[in-house]
Amino acid sequence: MTNYNKAVALWQSRKISNDAELAEALNGHSITFAYHSGKIENDKITYHDVREIFEHDGVTSYTGDLRTLFEIRNAKEANELFLVSFNERRPIDEGLVKKFQFRLTRNTYDTRRYQLGERPGEYKLHDYVTGKEEIGAAPEDVAEEIEELLAEIQDISDNTVLTAAAYFHAKFENIHPFADGNGRTGRLLMNYLLVLHNHPPIVIHEEDRRSYFEALETWDTAQELMPLINFLKEQTAKTWQKQIARAEKKNNTV
Repeated sequence: MTNYNKAVALWQSRKISNDAELAEALNGHSITFAYHSGKIENDKITYHDVREIFEHDGVTSYTGDLRTLFEIRNAKEANELFLVSFNERRPIDEGLVKKFQFRLTRNTYDTRRYQLGERPGEYKLHDYVTGKEEIGAAPEDVAEEIEELLAEIQDISDNTVLTAAAYFHAKFENIHPFADGNGRTGRLLMNYLLVLHNHPPIVIHEEDRRSYFEALETWDTAQELMPLINFLKEQTAKTWQKQIARAEKKNNTV
């Protein structure tokens, strides 16, 4: 059995059914996810600051810029929405997509975007692109493309959720629906889709960002999904390697 399969089996053995059980299962994970997801796009984020805000709702001796502080605090609020939405078994719809993005980007849009009319929680009004291929849907096409994407993931099974999650994430980033925060929003929504279908959430580690971007770019250029699926399997194993080791040690001593 691969470490990926071990991680999935370990997660499913917990039989998580509500937000309290999910919060317990994610003990420590939510901080690690917020740190890595934020740092992929903002090198000023530190694990120490993320942990302090998640655990104490404040920081001591902070000398960084306010935007970074807002981004970390927003990640904490988005995590709370994650738990509440799971408890309600809310499907991913347009309202939830916008709500996650709003939680993650509130008070962080720069002056130029704000002057152009861009607002957190609303689809982009102007052209914003990403990656080497400068991909991104035209603003007038975003709502329709997101609607089509969400329709495609409504009837997936637990057995196919990793493929569906990879597809969702690749397409979401390709559409690039918001003026800012697309990566953080896409990664959080991908994890939400995973836990809805009894799959462990995944930390995409910031030190592996090059492989991550390359996998996304392979979808952009060739519509090949396997590199991203394989990358997500590797990251799943890496995310839960300590829990796997503890479980195996416990089993060996019984």
